[in-house]
Amino acid sequence: MTAPADGANLFTADRTAVAAAGIRHHYDIGTDFYRLWLDPSLTYSCALRETPGDTLEIAQHNKLRFHLDAIRAECAGAVLDIGCGWGSMLRELSETHRVERSVGLTLSPAQAEFIRAAAYSGVEVRTENWLHYTPDTRFDGIISIGAFEHFAQQSDTSAEKIRVYREFLDRCRGWLTGHGTLSLQTIVYGNMSRQQANSFMQREIFPDSELPTLAEIITAAEGIFEVRSISGGRLDYAWTCEQWARRLRAHRAEATALVGADTVERYQRYLKLSAMGFRMGKIGLFRLVLQPCTSRYFDREDRAA
Repeated sequence: MTAPADGANLFTADRTAVAAAGIRHHYDIGTDFYRLWLDPSLTYSCALRETPGDTLEIAQHNKLRFHLDAIRAECAGAVLDIGCGWGSMLRELSETHRVERSVGLTLSPAQAEFIRAAAYSGVEVRTENWLHYTPDTRFDGIISIGAFEHFAQQSDTSAEKIRVYREFLDRCRGWLTGHGTLSLQTIVYGNMSRQQANSFMQREIFPDSELPTLAEIITAAEGIFEVRSISGGRLDYAWTCEQWARRLRAHRAEATALVGADTVERYQRYLKLSAMGFRMGKIGLFRLVLQPCTSRYFDREDRAA
């Protein structure tokens, strides 16, 4: 599938190189550093608290289960994880649900190496942008957690962002079987605009990344996916960032020995600002379960026949 002509300038080699560089800037700082303050599964995205007594580890497992249930992983034969991180979802697909084939996409060589070393049964990991990926099979489910935030760039207009998101969703639709489901989790702008976003976050933490708005996602999905369910997790993410910050403070000396005092200070500031942003509603978190529009599916099958 190729990009639409009116958005061709949005899908250049330079653009994808910038995206990869931004991911490496953040995620390839070192797995041992992240291991100090993430939960044991190395799940680096918003957790899901179901009870006030949930620990971070339990809440992260709840989040994984939410997305696995959304795509009906227990009866899936093939699943794609776009933005697979250190592979916590891929491990669940392999070891808990015994999915025959799971593919993970990441732009971080360090994460890909970590997953390959685990040698999960039926799991393939690729250091590849979704724009360059051409699957050789369709998937019963696609999961994407925390990757959508990196698809657009800070220089994009809202219309350009929507074209990028629509291209992503259209490709996902084409990669799914007729009964497939996309489970998407992403940070969004809340009650602030991009002009009000913290320059420290844009410059030092997630360079060349741009958050979507919920309206942009819904607009991009029109005619491609129906929204089966949508749930907010803004306060869950505030709590998650606070848990990470607490753990990083507790391991400050070890973290400093690994990455240096400046980096530790930068991450502590990032986690504090993020927690505050979620608490104040400046940024939000949504989990969307998306079902392909039936009319598009039958149109495509009719053409194939």
